[in-house]
Amino acid sequence: MILAMEWPFVITLGAFGAILGSFLNACVFRLPRGISMIRPPSACPRCGTHIRWHDNVPVIGWLALRGRCRSCRERISPRYPVVEGLTALLFALLALRYGATPALIPALLFAWLMLLVTLVDFDARIIPDAVTLPGTVLGLVMAWLGPMPFRDALIGAVAGLCLLWGIAWAYERVTGIEGMGGGDIKFAALLGAFLGWQGLLLTLFLASLGGALAGGLLMLRKKGTGKTALPFGSFLAPAGLVVYVFGGQILAWYVATAFRGRLN
Repeated sequence: MILAMEWPFVITLGAFGAILGSFLNACVFRLPRGISMIRPPSACPRCGTHIRWHDNVPVIGWLALRGRCRSCRERISPRYPVVEGLTALLFALLALRYGATPALIPALLFAWLMLLVTLVDFDARIIPDAVTLPGTVLGLVMAWLGPMPFRDALIGAVAGLCLLWGIAWAYERVTGIEGMGGGDIKFAALLGAFLGWQGLLLTLFLASLGGALAGGLLMLRKKGTGKTALPFGSFLAPAGLVVYVFGGQILAWYVATAFRGRLN
């Protein structure tokens, strides 16, 4: 049961998440295009009119404008409020799970990074170094300051880098086709830094399973083949978030299930 005193904290974190969701939308648009996050100010892509601050209020601004530019009435994608609302919901759920504890800060940071990578990789099929490199450093710093052994985080980062590079190299040698981009390889280092090597392996398994299911569905619908490229980062990031929050329970369930017969 949630105590009444916790609701203001949860709502505040949700509102903060909505604000970061608005910034996330800007990052998803600007990072792949190499546009500065500071200048120019947000503007309508059709008429170039700068967006007023009250029209930029997460979710509410889009609803007030009825999904259209105030100046030229160009349609504004509903994905903007959806991303803002999703980020708000995710931050509120993490606030409920971790409470006002030091563990909440890395959880919020990791969740925001996973949303960013999912959307950028899905849209542009790249994972920018501006995300993976500082993200890996942040993960190692969080491990140094937090409960996870720094050694596990460091091994995870190195293992992620080496393991995915090895898989990509072997796949290209066998098939002659580049199967994985450098962004995915560097992103695996970020995941290993936050999750440790154990969490990294579980994330790779879940992401591969999700990618295989998505690829199979595309083939069943005759919209792809066995060689259809999928944005692997868009599977790695959600899998990483699941492992971050529920990895301990998943591993405990697997061990209990796998060794049940041997222990009886």
